[in-house]
Amino acid sequence: MEEMEEELKCPVCGSFYREPIILPCSHNLCQACARNILVQTPESESPQSRRASGSGVSDYDYLDLDKMSLYSEADSGYGSYGGFASAPTTPCQKSPNGVRVFPPAMPPPPTHLSPALAPVPRNSCITCPQCHRSLILDDRGLRGFPKNRVLEGVIDRYQQSKAAALKCQLCEKAPKEATVMCEQCDVFYCDPCRLRCHPPRGPLAKHRLVPPAQGRVSRRLSPRKVSTCTDHELENHSMYCVQCKMPVCYQCLEEGKHSSHEVKALGAMWKLHKSQLSQALNGLSDRAKEAKEFLVQLRTMVQQIQENSVEFEACLVAQCDALIDALNRRKAQLLARVNKEHEHKLKVVRDQISHCTVKLRQTTGLMEYCLEVIKENDPSGFLQISDALIRRVHLTEDQWGKGTLTPRMTTDFDLSLDNSPLLQSIHQLDFVQVKASSPVPATPILQLEECCTHNNSATLSWKQPPLSTVAADGYILELDDGSGGQFREVYVGKETMCTVDGLHFNSTYNARVKAFNKTGVSPYSKTLVLQTSEAAGAHETKPMKGCNFETQSASYSQLVDIKKLLAVAWFAFDPGSAHSDIIFSNDNLTVTCSSYDDRVVLGKTGFSKGVHYWELTIDRYDNHPDPAFGVARIDVMKDMMLGKDDKAWAMYVDNNRSWFMHNNSHTNRTEGGITKGATIGVLLDLNRKTLTFFVNNEQQGPIAFENVEGLFFPAVSLNRNVQVTLHTGLPVPDFYSSRASIA
Repeated sequence: MEEMEEELKCPVCGSFYREPIILPCSHNLCQACARNILVQTPESESPQSRRASGSGVSDYDYLDLDKMSLYSEADSGYGSYGGFASAPTTPCQKSPNGVRVFPPAMPPPPTHLSPALAPVPRNSCITCPQCHRSLILDDRGLRGFPKNRVLEGVIDRYQQSKAAALKCQLCEKAPKEATVMCEQCDVFYCDPCRLRCHPPRGPLAKHRLVPPAQGRVSRRLSPRKVSTCTDHELENHSMYCVQCKMPVCYQCLEEGKHSSHEVKALGAMWKLHKSQLSQALNGLSDRAKEAKEFLVQLRTMVQQIQENSVEFEACLVAQCDALIDALNRRKAQLLARVNKEHEHKLKVVRDQISHCTVKLRQTTGLMEYCLEVIKENDPSGFLQISDALIRRVHLTEDQWGKGTLTPRMTTDFDLSLDNSPLLQSIHQLDFVQVKASSPVPATPILQLEECCTHNNSATLSWKQPPLSTVAADGYILELDDGSGGQFREVYVGKETMCTVDGLHFNSTYNARVKAFNKTGVSPYSKTLVLQTSEAAGAHETKPMKGCNFETQSASYSQLVDIKKLLAVAWFAFDPGSAHSDIIFSNDNLTVTCSSYDDRVVLGKTGFSKGVHYWELTIDRYDNHPDPAFGVARIDVMKDMMLGKDDKAWAMYVDNNRSWFMHNNSHTNRTEGGITKGATIGVLLDLNRKTLTFFVNNEQQGPIAFENVEGLFFPAVSLNRNVQVTLHTGLPVPDFYSSRASIA
């Protein structure tokens, strides 16, 4: 029952309720505490003035908080009303249980009457310390609030179950042990409080004081007080008003206060509400049981967390110790190499010292011998040996001059330890993703009946296995390079069908797909083999050739090489990669622009091998603009003229002349421009790595660019003054084919 104790304590004094009264908000207060937190209000806010003005609707009128400024903005506690002479501003205080309450504006006058009988100032207001609702008392004062006899009974039973000594009920801070109890006041006093609050003189001299234990027994044996009507104190409650939700007496009914309300017998409603409370308690009991089980689970988790922490720390220490051991082993190996180099250097230097020492001894001996020979005075004898000595001296001198006096070994060690990658790895050492809580998706299934190729594009479709229970967040489609090379990602997303454009003609590709979610990726599907069109203008749709298992991994790249080098390509402009100002029509074969600035649009097909030729006709040409035609990388700048950056190779032309441009470098000015109806031809020869331009079937200037290699997309830049139409699937001009065959 200890958990219930907070329910039995007054929010103002923090002690067990003493003569609790029930406020209209259903909260309880000690009667004495309720009197202590009363605050006077101005006459205009009194119930009488409200009733006189017709605004009163209840015996207890709730205050307008906006007008009365009940709350303190500084500390969000309660404050007394400011601006009234009858209620000077006073600071709010905290009760023992932490609730802020109003202190009395002025100390109450000394009285020997009980709190219930003491007079209450006119126009008094009380604020509930728990829900903060305020109300003005009527003429009955605190007597207008019903007594909570049930709460008193619960407190009596609770106190009787406690074996602790009885405490004084009037001590302000730490209650002292009670020494007496007044049977008339029904209050336990310690000696200081008895002398201060219950002096043995006047009317109090006739009260009977008994020991606390005897008082507890007499209180327990005293008959239970019967709840009486607040309006008619001599009448007991006998009925219950359903609308007002309060017990009433017969006299209340006879006076007509509840004439239009539904009234039921008190005993029947008592049983009904007991049943409802019991049912509500059953649900709350279930929640409490779940909460207890949850607390057990949380405490178990605390223990598991501690155990897992110890285990994880041990694993971490072991892993770090393994790294340290590996580093120490490597350190020993490197030190061994340094020692070996050290010994080698010492050996070479010592050998050179030994050799030089021997030679120096021989040289010194020869020098001393020659000096002694020079001292001889026998000319004939000297001349007999002088030639040989001279040759020996020169030979010895030559031997000293052939690097003999150069050290064969440096003092520096020609070893350099690069530890930066290891230090970087150590700094980047961190924990990986936590353990997976769910499995990876199942392997997708390629739907062969929906997979096909058309010209140089391929459409693939796949699905999850029918019995798969693990959801996939998306899919990754991979193609190889058309030559049996590595697989590369060409699509990542949630769709289960994808069309890949820009493949090369007469090429064989392998395709596969895998699924992924937050946990990881699935295994690859079976590999599908597909074949693009073999010749120019081939519009038939080809099904897949077959499938087999593959296991290679891949990384992202762009499109791939073709095998048939002179195959023509059918393609259109690509709305997906074009600038947003480009306007498309005629199945994306005709383009113009909504802006006065140059904007770039690319073709859908990329080329990396072979010879390719396409033309563009000028449908509209106003105000002499200078459109540009050529090829570009996929990441070319789209908001400037083609050729301004290093990702495009172009010819821009006006009505009189043309220039070649790459990386904003202008070259080869050539006379001859364009008008409406003109035709621009672009010839990309990736065999010879050249790019050539034509105007009206005549070559415009020399070969525009050489040494071009890589992946290129047809490209055009124009503004709103130009409209062009693309023509593809064209053969290479005859004169160029003959020239290429001669070359």
